[in-house]
Amino acid sequence: MINYKNSYPLAGETILITRAPSANNEFRQMLETKGATVLEFSALVIKPPSSWQPLDNAIHNLSEFNWLILTSANGVEYFFERLHHLGKDRNSLNNLKIAVVGNKTAQYLQKYQLKADFIPPNFIADSLVSHFPESLSHQKILFPRVESGGREILVEQLTKQGAIITEIPAYQSGCPDFIDEISWNALTNDIISIITFASSKTVKNFYYLVNQALIDHPPLTFNSLLQNLAIASIGPQTTLTCQQLFHKVDIEAKEYTLEGLTNAIINFQKIDHF
Repeated sequence: MINYKNSYPLAGETILITRAPSANNEFRQMLETKGATVLEFSALVIKPPSSWQPLDNAIHNLSEFNWLILTSANGVEYFFERLHHLGKDRNSLNNLKIAVVGNKTAQYLQKYQLKADFIPPNFIADSLVSHFPESLSHQKILFPRVESGGREILVEQLTKQGAIITEIPAYQSGCPDFIDEISWNALTNDIISIITFASSKTVKNFYYLVNQALIDHPPLTFNSLLQNLAIASIGPQTTLTCQQLFHKVDIEAKEYTLEGLTNAIINFQKIDHF
């Protein structure tokens, strides 16, 4: 006899995921495979940078760099989109070593028939510096990244170790203009059991969007919306932002990936229902 709860440990749970629409499919499938009902709250929009010129200039001068650092799937996609737009291909990177943060970023890199030379073990940007395979002194590093709002600690630590960093805006991430009606109704009618956050920026955007919506919906409050549901975070930095804005976090992934977050939610449900 099949143990239904073992096969579908998230059956009966309605989980709200807060990512950019283009990034939701994989995570949604992971949760649905485990039995969850999944709703999407788009808390992030991804688009091209305000100007391509800095990235174009860097691509035209790739021979000047020793390393290329990519810390997100978006960084990979937009960098290679522009590389190909300028009539170049992966052979233009032959003189470069490539470092990526996270297996997901490495997988996106493989779409372009390239393998990362270095992936830090802890799936977070900070560990890239402490585990870097070469002396960072005088290394010339190209870092295509989000145009604004990204964490500065990686650049600060690399620079402190003597690296010469060229930061280039490769894409923008912003806050959507409105909340999807289905997600809003689920939130306000106590249907959601867990909300997931995979970045600090989605936490901040969620907080802003919900508070804006609450202006027109007294007597609801932010705290009342969250009191009967669990908050799940992908890692320490996201957890810190949740604590600052929501004053609580119930679940944190041990491995800072979507798979790790899924497993953390499953383990939380096992304990919660013991």
